[in-house]
Amino acid sequence: MARPALEAASGYQLAVPARHSCVYTSCFCEENVWKLCEYIRSRNQYPLEEFYAVFISNDRRMIPLWKQRCGHGDDPVVWDYHVVLLHVSCGGQSFIYDLDTVLPFPCSFDTYAEEAFKSDDVIYPEFRRKIRVIQADLYLKTFASDRSHMRDASGNWRKPPPPYLCIETADSKMNLDDFISMNPNVGWGSLFLLPEFVHRFGAQR
Repeated sequence: MARPALEAASGYQLAVPARHSCVYTSCFCEENVWKLCEYIRSRNQYPLEEFYAVFISNDRRMIPLWKQRCGHGDDPVVWDYHVVLLHVSCGGQSFIYDLDTVLPFPCSFDTYAEEAFKSDDVIYPEFRRKIRVIQADLYLKTFASDRSHMRDASGNWRKPPPPYLCIETADSKMNLDDFISMNPNVGWGSLFLLPEFVHRFGAQR
């Protein structure tokens, strides 16, 4: 019920289908966001330049997020990485599209930051989040995954894969690690510490 209220209050129109109608596969957040970017590009409702794929991870690949659907109560879920879609709208407000959250879809950036990220001050340093932000058009052109990271040592799927073909480019069949990496010398996009990311895209920017 929160989504219509959000739209009515802000005048904001969804850039993608309602949550239940989006292409979604559990534990394949990087592909879910790629599919959202693909949908946005096909519709021409908003300029694609307003959208970004956002990879959340750190050097240890252990990052807590709150308000996740697979969480329990007020406890965070600790992911190796997570991916969401950021919309920096021309109206001045930013929104997060996260298909794995219990928060509204989309969620205002500041609400998501407060409820899902909370603050680095409340967690141990080794769990502090880093952010890689990639323009949606660049993400569509460069991302590739053969899904090998979701197979165990015997080659069996840890989780059922998406039903569509693997995403690949002319140059690569698998470069997911370059997006998850928080090494500034690797991959695409811009890197932020969490406080820098919140300051850059929050309402106070």
